[in-house]
Amino acid sequence: MRFFHKKKSEETKVVEEKKPSKLSVFASTHPIIYNIILSLCLCFFVEALSRHSVISAALFVVKHPVPFLYNSYVIFVFYSISFLFRRRRFVRNLVSAVFILLGIINCIVLLNRVTPFGFTDFNMIGDLLTMQGTSYFTPFEGVFCGIALVVYVFFTIKSFRKGTRNLDPKPKKKAYAIVLALFISLPVSTFGLQAAGGLQSYFGNLAQGYLDNGYLYGFSMSMFGRGMRKPALYSESTVKSLVKKDEATALKVTQNEVAAGELTDTGSQYSTMDSESGPNIIVILLESYLDPAEVKFLGTSEDPNPYFHELEKNYSTGYCTVPVVGAGTCNTEFEVLTGMSVRFFGPGEYPQKTILKKTDCESVAADLRSVGYHSHVVHNNGGNFYSRRNAFSMMGFDTFQSKEMLDITEYTPLGSWPTDDILTGATKDALDRTKGSDFVYTITVSTHGNYPTEKVIANPEIKVTANGKSEEVNNQWEYYVNMIHRQDEWLRSYIDMLSQRNEPTLLIAFGDHIPTLGINDYELKSGDLYKTKYITWNNFGMEKQDKDLASYQLTSEFLNRLGFHEGTMVSYHQRMMDKGENAASLNYMNGLDELQYDLLYGKRYAYNGEDKYPATDIEMGIGNVLIDKMYHFNNRVYIYGTRFTRWSHVYVNGESVKTDYKSGQVLAISDKVVKDGDIVTVRQMGSNDTLFRQSNMAVYHDSKVTAKDKSSDDNEEPSTEDSDDNQ
Repeated sequence: MRFFHKKKSEETKVVEEKKPSKLSVFASTHPIIYNIILSLCLCFFVEALSRHSVISAALFVVKHPVPFLYNSYVIFVFYSISFLFRRRRFVRNLVSAVFILLGIINCIVLLNRVTPFGFTDFNMIGDLLTMQGTSYFTPFEGVFCGIALVVYVFFTIKSFRKGTRNLDPKPKKKAYAIVLALFISLPVSTFGLQAAGGLQSYFGNLAQGYLDNGYLYGFSMSMFGRGMRKPALYSESTVKSLVKKDEATALKVTQNEVAAGELTDTGSQYSTMDSESGPNIIVILLESYLDPAEVKFLGTSEDPNPYFHELEKNYSTGYCTVPVVGAGTCNTEFEVLTGMSVRFFGPGEYPQKTILKKTDCESVAADLRSVGYHSHVVHNNGGNFYSRRNAFSMMGFDTFQSKEMLDITEYTPLGSWPTDDILTGATKDALDRTKGSDFVYTITVSTHGNYPTEKVIANPEIKVTANGKSEEVNNQWEYYVNMIHRQDEWLRSYIDMLSQRNEPTLLIAFGDHIPTLGINDYELKSGDLYKTKYITWNNFGMEKQDKDLASYQLTSEFLNRLGFHEGTMVSYHQRMMDKGENAASLNYMNGLDELQYDLLYGKRYAYNGEDKYPATDIEMGIGNVLIDKMYHFNNRVYIYGTRFTRWSHVYVNGESVKTDYKSGQVLAISDKVVKDGDIVTVRQMGSNDTLFRQSNMAVYHDSKVTAKDKSSDDNEEPSTEDSDDNQ
């Protein structure tokens, strides 16, 4: 009996240990109520992560209750999947982990930029990996992400193995019906709330859109709201009516020009512009540009950008309304080059990484090519970043000098971005390369964020006082303003180079967006975070006419002043501006929507169904990469040549070998990887092992450096300095 009694006690103890908690019992007996409570809590937690503040999350609940409840409902719908499984707790944990992970990612992203994390950022993973070592992506962050992923997988597996099971062997048909009905209700409720004004269907300010509508809704919009919706009135007749009006306007203007000998309303001397008679056109994107004089609370020891203000005083200028704040450079770029508006795309979408992956796109470069212009891009960052190599090909550019093709040696004080000095010579090379007129698009990076909260420049040329701000913020502004000062000096030298060429030239420089420095509308003299400035310069007497413009109007306006009316979008903008239409008016935007959809997604009625502006076989770099000679010395092989850069890689018989950059004329490899008779080439490589350009093939002859070749010191390696022989 004792033995039996003891055994019974042990069994009772085991049963007691396995007794479920009250929370588990409640979750099992009231799963819908439990999921509702869990959804509300998780939604609040994700919002707190996204806003970096519990208080801000609470204010979101109070000020925007409908979006908060909608975002909670989205989580609830996904929690309902647990009704279909016996391991409901495990499924709920899995769903929770996904939403928490999205919240954490957004939390980290917003520490480095003002634009929240969206679905299109998954297309940027390749770009992110090319930015290791920068303020965007450090090796530590890469290791941290890897460890976090491993930990997540471990606990997921543990939860599956140890988690409790629901007693029902199979989910009932009723459960399937409920889950199906909930998922069907998501788009219905979404469209209903959008129509009622409870949720916004378009975010003019992406960051503010996420804040007002909730992170999960914003992320969902970036996932399902991609591309353009077909306009309600889209048809061949509506498109043709827009194009015909443009053609009639252009013909009328041209006839007036011929009769008068010039454009009497603009003062232009280019009545029939082509590559023989037209000026060079230079467009410069000034990265994260904000005139410090525009910031109300900022004081400086002297004017940090006097040359910019000199240009403002003497040449056409104005505010440029851009589509992004703090980030999203390529969307302003897209608008300036194509004349299209990104507001018709999904929130946070980068057309250069979506539709331009498969569709060519008319641009200013393509329009100018139609009258004989040559078009070039110069940029001191990666050729694949924002898919630019592909995008510029789709836009009709001839050449692209990215950082991989430039011998960059100078960097900003933080060491994260190249200085812009290299762009001056690169632009000159592009202009020298061809006869006739050129269109050059130059992209700067030296003023790019992030900006350090600690003091970096020991003796800054410009002293800064950010009144009412913390010391950390003051340090950020001090760094930024001094970078603006250096860029101002660079802009002066850049225009000096253009002046010395004695070729008629028009330059347009614009800010792509304001910097990520936590500025508010009321702290700017413009009163608008979306307004940057543009300035111009010319050497042929173009009349000064100041005018505020949208970024999609910018190039069309100045081409109009030059007497150039080619191109679908160019002529449309010119006609609408000549009529005095506001850039954001319903009539203006409806026509723009029609044409833009037709050219990118529609049947191209504007081109009579033809592919009028096919992509170009864009050439990376200007001039050939050449190997001149090779020397074997002290267990190293030194390769002499021209146009080498830090992104040059030596290949032996088609296989990549470890390459040491010495200078723009010298590379070095180990003598163990090459032998007599091997074929040696140098390749300019972009991210993801993209071949941009390759040198001539050179045959290696294994011979030691003779006494005549060596310096007086037998232990001194061959010179890596530039010489006439290596030019």
